[in-house]
Amino acid sequence: MAAAVTIGEASVPHLPRGVRLKFDKPRDQWVLLAPERMFVLDDIALEIVKCCDGKASVAAIADDLSARFEAPRDTVAKDVIILLQDFADKGVVAA
Repeated sequence: MAAAVTIGEASVPHLPRGVRLKFDKPRDQWVLLAPERMFVLDDIALEIVKCCDGKASVAAIADDLSARFEAPRDTVAKDVIILLQDFADKGVVAA
């Protein structure tokens, strides 16, 4: 079993091998596909996951989303960390 990952502002998240972001035409929505699992993404989760390129830190992702959506940076950072930690706990995001 993989070691637990703790997501923080310095983390650089990415989708691990076997996990991919895909638009599901029959459902008309974006999903994260993992072996034998699928996670339906809402608009906020989609924007966060699209930033998980293995290059940008959580802090940089929060800065970018805060600027793009004109939202308080602290609130955005908290939401990004909560979502990515949940996905990391489920094995669909690595850092």
